[in-house]
Amino acid sequence: MPIKVNLASSDPLSIAVDVVVIGVPEGASTGEGVLARLVAALGESVTHQVKRDDFTGKRDQSIDFATHGALKPGRVLLLGLGSGKVTDVECRLLAAKGARFANGVRAESVAVVVPPGVERAERAAAEGLVLGAYRFTRYFTGDRLPKVELSRGTVVIEGKVGKVGKAARDAVALGQQVGEAICVARDLVNEPPNEVYPEALARVAVDVGKQHQLKVTVLDKAALTKRGMKLIMAVGQGSAREPRLVHMVYAPPGKPKGKLVFVGKGLTFDSGGLCIKPAPGMEEMKGDMGGAANVIALMAAVAAAKPNVEVHGVIGAAENMPDGAAYRPGDIFGSLDGRTVEIINTDAEGRLVLADCLAYARALKPDLIVDNATLTGACVVALGPTVSGFFSNREELAERLRSAAKAAGESMWQLPLIEELRDGLKSDWADIKHTADRWGGAITAALFLREFVGDVPWVHVDIAGPSMANKPYGIFSKGGTGHGVLTFLRLIEGFTG
Repeated sequence: MPIKVNLASSDPLSIAVDVVVIGVPEGASTGEGVLARLVAALGESVTHQVKRDDFTGKRDQSIDFATHGALKPGRVLLLGLGSGKVTDVECRLLAAKGARFANGVRAESVAVVVPPGVERAERAAAEGLVLGAYRFTRYFTGDRLPKVELSRGTVVIEGKVGKVGKAARDAVALGQQVGEAICVARDLVNEPPNEVYPEALARVAVDVGKQHQLKVTVLDKAALTKRGMKLIMAVGQGSAREPRLVHMVYAPPGKPKGKLVFVGKGLTFDSGGLCIKPAPGMEEMKGDMGGAANVIALMAAVAAAKPNVEVHGVIGAAENMPDGAAYRPGDIFGSLDGRTVEIINTDAEGRLVLADCLAYARALKPDLIVDNATLTGACVVALGPTVSGFFSNREELAERLRSAAKAAGESMWQLPLIEELRDGLKSDWADIKHTADRWGGAITAALFLREFVGDVPWVHVDIAGPSMANKPYGIFSKGGTGHGVLTFLRLIEGFTG
């Protein structure tokens, strides 16, 4: 069960929880503030530990104290906030780190103190508690099952809750819902591919739609064939699991301020097809549906946030396998867009699925299309494993996404659509080929996708690096991270202002 988060107002050192988490600004000393109170309650051992660890509240510093019954909390964790301005990003990070620490010491309850005067702090802290507490334990049995579960979280504010009013309580409740939505993405990425295949992924989308009163349409093989979505069909034809397209819709009451479409790549397993991948690391290809998982999670978060914008989620789900029916290098297929595509490398399947999805999205006549996909290793080479690269056909839209990512605390970096590289996609036998030379691979992939959006304002986000993590960091868990959902939600919320 996910952690249950509530709101309280109390002296942080008088809360009966297993762990209380307090942010400390840079320059802290044992002569003032919470450290002085800890010295008074726990003795000079606090001073010695602070001196030994050189704890002064610098960013990323941490120190913890067991209270041994001298205070209501079982442990006090102090996290450095640094010297800069504290925003909701820091509040979310503070709570996530605190919850992760609480998991590590087998705590059942944790409280995080929100720094005063920070806009959206209560919502962000609740999000952080849920994200930091996350663990994927579905397939553990016996001794592998966790003996203790972090089940209770508290967001602590200064002043009486009654004076803060209903808004703070609603913010905490929304933060919990957004955090839980992101955990849906994490679960989907962490699930094994024998459990999450195209039809199963579509079922999850339908279930999320029912839970959040969203309209969900699923196109099966027959419907995809009838519509002429030959690229999705080509990618999936080597698998015993048939492809699916999922269309989720959030429609606010009244007249919306815009129509936005988010598209996700849903390769539930990518073997590489006939251009098969090397065995080492192939098990991670269960996460090649991270973009689709993000879209499902985003739609749940949007339903909770209720922005006055019409939001569509479009997911192309397929499994890329190498049997006798698999598509081949040299094949040529039509597309929903109408143009023909020459296949060069069957391991560059994601852009084919996205191409049909983008053409489908374009037909909805939206104000904006955003696609996200674990698309290219080239993007990881360029930016590392914790940063998403993004491309856009509108500079003002790129700036909006950049601002949304900064506000969400997720690392994204704009890459250029270099026109000279477009020549690499010219085909001698079809309208276009789907890959070019290896150099600039993330860029040529984006240039290929651009062919299918027409003149609609568009952003492509390559999440190949941060969609999965080999260790926890920041607000992100090991395994599936849900990186991108917070940014997309901030982008959507920006359209309501």
